[in-house]
Formats: sequence, C-alpha cells, structure tokens
Amino acid sequence: MSKSKRQLHLNAFLSGTGHHESSWRHPESQPERGFDIQYYKELAQTAERGLLDSLFLADGYTGRFGKLEPFTMLSALAMVTERIGLIATVGTTYNEPFHVARKFASLDHISGGRAGWNIVTGAGSAAFNFGRTEHPAHSVRYEYADEFVEVVKQLWDSWEDDALINDKRAGIQIQQNKVHEINFKGKAYSVQGPLNIPRPPQGYPVLVQAGSSETGREFAARTAEVIFTAQQTLGDAQGFYRDVKSRLAKYGRTPDQLKIMPGLSPVLADTEAEARDKEAELHALTTPEQGARSLSSWLGIDLTKYPVDGPLPYDDLPGVENINGHKARYEVMVDLARRENLTIRQLSLRIAGARGHVTFAGTPLQFADFIERWFREGGADGFNLMPQIYPGGLTEIVDKVIPELQNRGLFRTAYEGSTLREHLGLARPLNVLHQTAQSI
Repeated sequence: MSKSKRQLHLNAFLSGTGHHESSWRHPESQPERGFDIQYYKELAQTAERGLLDSLFLADGYTGRFGKLEPFTMLSALAMVTERIGLIATVGTTYNEPFHVARKFASLDHISGGRAGWNIVTGAGSAAFNFGRTEHPAHSVRYEYADEFVEVVKQLWDSWEDDALINDKRAGIQIQQNKVHEINFKGKAYSVQGPLNIPRPPQGYPVLVQAGSSETGREFAARTAEVIFTAQQTLGDAQGFYRDVKSRLAKYGRTPDQLKIMPGLSPVLADTEAEARDKEAELHALTTPEQGARSLSSWLGIDLTKYPVDGPLPYDDLPGVENINGHKARYEVMVDLARRENLTIRQLSLRIAGARGHVTFAGTPLQFADFIERWFREGGADGFNLMPQIYPGGLTEIVDKVIPELQNRGLFRTAYEGSTLREHLGLARPLNVLHQTAQSI
C-alpha cells in the first residue's frame, strides 16, 4: 500500500491485569503483581519498544480496591523509559489548581517533557471522602473545570521560559522580574501565584479530555489537544469526529490541533476462531450477577431485580438527563442494546471487555485492517489501545500488529522527537501571559 504522510497515534491504556472485568481470573494474567512497580516497568518498556506515543493511567477517588497513585507511578516509570509519553487522569472536582499545576510541572521536568493531563470532572461522587455533602451537578462541574484549567495554565505561564539562568558569575539564579503573580480571581478559585517551579519543558503538558457528552465535546474543542472517546461503530466515530473538529474554528483552532483517539479493546490470536474462543473464555469468567451489577453502575438502575435474559427495562431507565456522570457512556450502552436487541446478560458481556469502548476479536492482520479503516475513513486520528488481558495482549500488539501498521506506512518506525508533543505533532504553546516561549 502507498505510504501516507498522516501517521497513526497509539496510546496504551494500562489497567492491571487487563480491561476485561474478569481478566484477573484468566490463567494468563498476573493479579498478584497489581502493586508491583516492576510489572508496570515491563509494560511501559514493552509499549516503548513498540514506539507508542504514550501510556495512560486512569484514576479516581472511590472504590474498595484501588491502584497505585498516578503521579508517583509515572514518575517511577519516567526513570525506566526514555521517549514514551506519560498521561495521568486527574480530576478537577476534588483537587486544587495549584497542586495539579505543580505536580504536572514536576512530572514534565522529571520525564524531560513527556507528561500529559487527562482532565476529568469526576463522574463518580467522592464527596464523602472530601468533607462534602454531595457531588456537584454535571453542568456545575464543567463550569468549574473551565476555570480550574485556566488557573493551571496561568500558573505554568507564571514563569517565563528564561527566568531560571543559574548565572554563577553574576550571582543570579532566577531573574525575579520574569516570575510573576497571576492574581486570578474567578467564581470558584482565587489564586495569587506564582507557581514554585519553572515552566514545564513542554510549556504545558499535553491536555487530554475523556468526556463525550455535549458539554464535554465543547470543553474538548475549547481546551483539549487529545480526546479519548468511546464509539461503538465507524459511523458513530465518524459523526463524533466531524462534530468535534467542526467546533474548533470558533476557538481559533485548526483540526490538526486536536487528536481524536477512540478506545479499542482487542483479543488477538493466530486465527479468528482462537480469538473468539479466548473472548468466550473471558466472558465465562464473568458471572451473570457480576455482569448485572457492573452494568447497573453505568446505567443508574439496579438491574439485578430484572430477568438477566430479558431486555433492558427501558421504561424504568433514568434517562441521560438524570445521569450525573458518564452521560455519553450511558447513551452508548443504551443505544447498543436497542440497536442489537440485547438482553441484560448480552449487554453486560459486551461491556465487560471495555466498558462501552469497541471490542475486537480476531487476528493481528484483521486488527490492523480495522485500525486502518477507521483511520483512513475519518473515524480517528489514532487509538487508545485497551488490551483485554495484560501483559500478553500488549506484547501481541507490539510484536504482531505494529510491524503490520509500519509496513502499510501508517505508523512510525522510530521516534523522531523526545517529547509527547513532538510524538503527537503538537506545537509547544506560547506563554500567553508573557509572549516569550520558543520551540523545544
């Protein structure tokens, strides 16, 4: 096939034993290594060997079985990798802008310009862990998120790029006239500044967003540089792609300044039949009760009271307008059930692999075909890869899928830069408070 100047972007979404909710029970998984940094070092180095753009860690503040804190973990992984980007989810609702600005600036310095921030408002309530009485409404969270991100960017810009000079002869370490208070006063936040660390190597760590609701799309068009989204069909992906890209112009942005990367969750094997068998094996590890409970948490209704082999109780569903979080994912799941006439059991198994992201079972060659079609036909700029089983699922992608994509001229054969912005083809932002920024 002819070479294409446009290149795929690929991220590895790390998730313990894998993205299938029952992957921890599979013989190939290693649940006992869930808090072992050496395990994640191996995954990170495998992904970097495959020349992937980035690693991504999701995070939240609820749940009885947690995961390693992302800043701590990515700082450790920065020391055992050289090029791959390091993206962490950090919510705006239960954090403060100064803390987030400082931590991401630190991660960007530690990694030499490889940090990315997945901005979420917090779909699940963690109010009870933060001295609050209730989770803010969806619209309020996004209103405050706009202000939160603006404060963080101003804090990153509070240091001009050449403020730190370490001039031993002159006895000047920092040019104090190039470090500035921001004196931000808004509806939700009041921050004096400046930040207590120099401007990040990338100017700003790459700004990622994962919401696909109407409010989330507008927020992404205004702010984000990468979108992680869940789309079930090529048609849905194409519609989302056109819609979000069309919103950029009113914010003075061009389509190439925002990369759209749907989640894609594969089960791979040497033959399609073997891949289907592996997928069925994973599904068999999920009990009907577990599946119904998991689906209930996404749809805002207790489905354990309904026949598992019956349809969704459409008349009893709360409706997207009453969902205070995961609005877009709610719509994806309900639309999927309606379109394919799925029972509760069938829908729970369809989302068991990737929580509403599109799943795939087949050979590496078929997977490369799938990726190429969505990429060439306007459904994606790349993909947020979510193997259903770790570590083997990632190794299969790196060893069997990446070479095929390279042969088709779709994916890099070497890293051409050292920062995440360079991998994604994104410019280093000017210091909007003090127009002095230079290219990396």
